[in-house]
Amino acid sequence: MLTGIEKLVSVAFSTFVAKPVGKEKIHLKPVTLLTEQDHVEHNLASERRKVRLHHEDTFKNLMKENSEFDDPICDEEKGMVSTGGTAVQSIELVLPPHANHHGNTFGGQIMAWMESLATISASRLCRAHPLLKSVDMFKFRGPSAVGDRLVFNAIVNNTFQTCVEVGVRVEAFDCQEWSKGQGRHINSAFLIYNAVNDKEEMVTFPRIKPISKDDFRRYRGAIARKRIRLGRKYVTSHKEEVPVCVQWDISNQVSLSNANVEALKNLAAKSGWEVTSAVEKIKIYTLEEHDLLSVWVEKHVERPAHLTYHLLSDFTKRPLWDPHFMSCEVINWVSEGDQIYYITCPIVNGDKPKDLVVLVSRRRPLKDGSTYTVAVKSVLLPSVPPCPHYIRSEIICAGFLIRAIDSSSCTVSYFNQISASISPYFAGNLGGWSKSIEETAASCIKFIENATDGGLINTF
Repeated sequence: MLTGIEKLVSVAFSTFVAKPVGKEKIHLKPVTLLTEQDHVEHNLASERRKVRLHHEDTFKNLMKENSEFDDPICDEEKGMVSTGGTAVQSIELVLPPHANHHGNTFGGQIMAWMESLATISASRLCRAHPLLKSVDMFKFRGPSAVGDRLVFNAIVNNTFQTCVEVGVRVEAFDCQEWSKGQGRHINSAFLIYNAVNDKEEMVTFPRIKPISKDDFRRYRGAIARKRIRLGRKYVTSHKEEVPVCVQWDISNQVSLSNANVEALKNLAAKSGWEVTSAVEKIKIYTLEEHDLLSVWVEKHVERPAHLTYHLLSDFTKRPLWDPHFMSCEVINWVSEGDQIYYITCPIVNGDKPKDLVVLVSRRRPLKDGSTYTVAVKSVLLPSVPPCPHYIRSEIICAGFLIRAIDSSSCTVSYFNQISASISPYFAGNLGGWSKSIEETAASCIKFIENATDGGLINTF
């Protein structure tokens, strides 16, 4: 009040159904779009609806996928805790002030009761006051009325570094149902919390140790929901990209090249990577830092590291295995270790195709080392201005780290700090309704393993 500073504290989207008086459905009039912002919000609402409609099928597919691999987070680890101590139950009697004129309980009242119980559950894990970060879909499955007893059950499902997911289930009982012990499942919700310490720093939650069959179901369900939230966040976000790529300057070539390589190594060395998928030779990890999302794709390849490096560091070969690259040509051969490429990408979401101008910096391992590096970053090149037929996009930090396992095999780690312009290529995969990353990684493995020592590719 004294400073006049305003803060945005929350954003929510509610979906309502128009209830007909008779049997015929009510057809609502289309919204009149007047401004550019109206069109943006209208399109984002359509994207959110698509995500909602596919939510159940996507969740089932992710749960099936999660049950087929051993999550390394489930391995024995010091400091892991059981969620048994976070279980909380509460019973509320629905009174007239809690209901509307039809006698049905206000949805907001039920949500408030659920949030209070979930907060208690989360606090038992962190021994601090948790802060509600977001809500993963309140599901209203049926009504409750004045006189019903509502039984609320909350428990921690899983933790993800600095956030924790709490699941809440609500059952309603009238007098007859209460005497029989048979209630109606009327609500479910999953609430995400952060917690801060005395210094207002984010608290890192302990990892969860699933024990019972229900523990594992909730644990894996939380992982699946996190993936869907991640995909939904980047599919439905509308963020104007602020260019961060630097101007290419031949006089500053060494500094720009070294910074490119150093940025990739720093990204790989960050803590907090979380596995989201593991299929045969391929693992996918994600890392969220504030509004930045990074992806790490790890592949096991049955070919020597030096041959793998030779193939992956030559970006003119990239369209042979990566469907996200339509063409890739060298426009400036700076040195043996640095080249500037012009890349075109296919259309996504019905928009124009995208193009990129990137610096690729290559490094062989030091004498005693075993890691090959291929770092990628967008640069501004005056000789290649944006073209009206393409959307000029940007790679903030990306590339490959290739580590030799033995003389005939290696591990290839691909990293990408995702910018707004390239997020459409990743969002569907992160959300679980696409397998484009796994398919591209499998294509890359096949490409490398079918290569001869001279770098020529057999038919595959």
